[in-house]
Amino acid sequence: MITEEMAKAFAAAWINAWNSHNLEHILEHYENDVEFYSPLIRLLNFNDESVIKSKADLKKYFETGLKTYPDLHFQLHHCFAGVHSIVIYYTSVNGRLCAEVFELSKNGKAKRVLCNYTQ
Repeated sequence: MITEEMAKAFAAAWINAWNSHNLEHILEHYENDVEFYSPLIRLLNFNDESVIKSKADLKKYFETGLKTYPDLHFQLHHCFAGVHSIVIYYTSVNGRLCAEVFELSKNGKAKRVLCNYTQ
């Protein structure tokens, strides 16, 4: 079970990593065999499936995102704790609202991520 304190700590660290634009700090939150689903994958012309299935590819995708959005800044609104998951609700690129579902491994790292955006 993930506590509210654990969810808040994960969300704060994740948001801070993104806002620092430090790719290595961002990637610390993900397992090597992560499954990452996002409509932005296709939007950034990374692939047509909108899914990434390795940390190596996730690194390339995040590099693309950081280059595409050099002024990227996330604003945390709320986070939610689940049994083995956390949802982070925040303002993302271009002011779009986003809710990301992070299914966590026993190591407390994301093994499956589902990104959901407003249009």
